[in-house]
Amino acid sequence: MIYSRPCDKKSVKCDQIGRFTTGKSPKLYPEKLRKIRYYDQKTDREFVFLTNNLVLSANDIALLYKNRWQIELFFKWIKQHLKIKSFWGHTENAVKIQLYCAIIAYCMVAIAAKELKIERPIYTILQIVGFSLHDKTPVKQLFAETDCKNIKERDDNLLLFN
Repeated sequence: MIYSRPCDKKSVKCDQIGRFTTGKSPKLYPEKLRKIRYYDQKTDREFVFLTNNLVLSANDIALLYKNRWQIELFFKWIKQHLKIKSFWGHTENAVKIQLYCAIIAYCMVAIAAKELKIERPIYTILQIVGFSLHDKTPVKQLFAETDCKNIKERDDNLLLFN
C-alpha cells in the first residue's frame, strides 16, 4: 500500500492506493491501483473492489459494481427463462433484435397467462405454445386439456426461441 484516502466510514471502510509488489504482477501491471472496502447495509455484507479508476469517489465505484451485478443478474434471467440456444446473427443489431423478440414474446405470454388465469409457470406455457404453434385449438382449451407432466423440452428446431 502506498497511502489511504479519506472516506466517510459509514459505508466505505477504506479507500487505499497501491501497486502490485509480488510475483509477475508488478511487471504485468506497474500502474497504481485502488482498493475499496465497502459495507452494504442492506445485505449486511462487505465487498472489496479493486480498480484503476483514481478519479471517481469510492461510493460511485461501489455503485458501478452494484449496477454491473444487476446487469449480470438480468443476463442470468435471460439464460434461464428465454431459452435462446443460438443467435441467428452475430452483429450487435441482430443480437438485440433476437433478444427484444424473445423478451416481447415472454411478456406477451405472461400477460395472456394472467388474463386467462392460467395457473402454470411461464416456462411450461411457453413449451405448450411452442408445441402447438400449428394447432387451431383455442388457447383456453389448449391449457385445459394439456398434460404438463408429459411435456419434455425438444431438441429440434420447433422450440419457440431456438
